[in-house]
Amino acid sequence: MSSTISSTDLTTAAAAAAKQAHSSNLASSAAASTSASTPDSLSSLTSNYNQFLTLLTAQLQHQDPTSPTDTSSFTSELAQFAGVEEQIKTNTNLSQLIALNQTSEMSQSSSFVGKQAVLSSSQMALQNATGTLQFNLPTAETVGIAVTNSAGAVVANRSADIPAGTSTWTWNGKDDAGNTLPDGTYDVAVVTPNASGGSSAVPFNVIGTITGIAKNANGGVNVQMGSTSADMSEVISLLSPSTPAS
Repeated sequence: MSSTISSTDLTTAAAAAAKQAHSSNLASSAAASTSASTPDSLSSLTSNYNQFLTLLTAQLQHQDPTSPTDTSSFTSELAQFAGVEEQIKTNTNLSQLIALNQTSEMSQSSSFVGKQAVLSSSQMALQNATGTLQFNLPTAETVGIAVTNSAGAVVANRSADIPAGTSTWTWNGKDDAGNTLPDGTYDVAVVTPNASGGSSAVPFNVIGTITGIAKNANGGVNVQMGSTSADMSEVISLLSPSTPAS
């Protein structure tokens, strides 16, 4: 693909995109952690209900006998408490059903362990000093590929010629200084020159070996690739043993 953008500008653009991917993944992880930390609604309701009854009893004991308190509002509030309690019990039962479904899905997915999977993700698992990206491009592209570590620092910034069709690119786990980095989770971004002299993101998937299956906080199941964890919904396909990964 012809363009006026230099290889230096291409790798610079890839580095900026990789840092953005790292920030987005951090935000997503934080949001998932927050949504998982929900209070015990039934305990909260019980506490509020007991306080309500205490106040109601005190008010009835100290009411003016010549002008008794209208109990219609109390009756209405008691009915509201009962309705909320029933809804919480329904949600509790639903949570139990979700947990049972998670257990069933984990059991069914246990056969995935040891297999290579293609994930729709911008997080690449470096396993045994190998990380793999998969491309499916309509035309050949010259791309810039940047990899960041858990601190968001760019550790590898490469350019590559990717052919048309389905192909893979493999990272050897070395940084730009030639040092071998530890296995773990790395954020990735891929860009290519565009007609306006800038760069555009290139779609890609990641390939890794599934090492475990675990429940997640959202009622689903995660596949684990070493220290990397991804929702089962991100799994696009499993590769047969005869399918080369690189």
